[in-house]
Amino acid sequence: MDVVTGAFGYTGRFITQRLLQSASVVRTLTNHPDRPNPFGERVELAPLAFDDRPALVASLRGVDVLYNTYWIRFARRDLTFDRAVRNTSHLVEAAVEAGARRIVHLSIANPGSSSLPYFIGKARAEHLVVRSSLPYGIVRPTVLFGGGDVLMNNIAWLLRRLPVFAIAGSGDYRIRPVHVDDVAAIAVAAGRRKDDVVLDAVGPETYMFEELVRLIAATVGRRPVIVHVPPWIALALARVLGLLVRDVLVTGDELAGLVAELVATDGPATGTVRLSEWLADHAGDAGREYASELARHYR
Repeated sequence: MDVVTGAFGYTGRFITQRLLQSASVVRTLTNHPDRPNPFGERVELAPLAFDDRPALVASLRGVDVLYNTYWIRFARRDLTFDRAVRNTSHLVEAAVEAGARRIVHLSIANPGSSSLPYFIGKARAEHLVVRSSLPYGIVRPTVLFGGGDVLMNNIAWLLRRLPVFAIAGSGDYRIRPVHVDDVAAIAVAAGRRKDDVVLDAVGPETYMFEELVRLIAATVGRRPVIVHVPPWIALALARVLGLLVRDVLVTGDELAGLVAELVATDGPATGTVRLSEWLADHAGDAGREYASELARHYR
């Protein structure tokens, strides 16, 4: 049996869908057991009990591959990046004790290549996986789109409603978006391998950020005035809008990583779905509803 952390979440849902194409049952470790289970009896539920070692080991007993999508987008209350790293350590240690054959860990492009806490935390989590005794596959996505993503959807949501759109800095920094199902396919393929491997998950198209915004605007039938502002002003505007929608639109780490091109790589594409084609197919529904990170995880 394979286990997915967060099968009712975003990336975990797509990995689970992929696994169920060839497996009768998948188990998920979840912090939200009360949420609707779209998979029915084909997905078993167990708590993601980081602080209960015996329960965590028991939930992983007999697992073939553990697909770990657990992480946090930003620190909130007592859930910090340091704690997320400790939680990852508990999970990896429990998988070893339970006798898992392999772990596939979802990371991010260019982890640890800057002083940003989000990326440093991702690098520390990767290190825990690499130094364990488990054979591993590490998947490093760039920016995800499709299936309820946050960034692309909420850019479209803003463009549908605002006459002016502020871009941090020059807007000429690269972004290489990858479809979430491509990431799932890469992760499942990594789970079937026997060697240790680190794989980038990168889409087939590269955009300058301003080019991307203009493409999304054209897709949803809007022609906003685009202005360029210093990153700190863009972040301040995002915080004001965040108060209005009761969410975090973008974090300082995310914005800094975007401007520094940490969500782009120089390697070949590993995904196949083109953002331009996906947008054309979803022009009617992109950005119709706001995708709230806080509602998804904390409400």
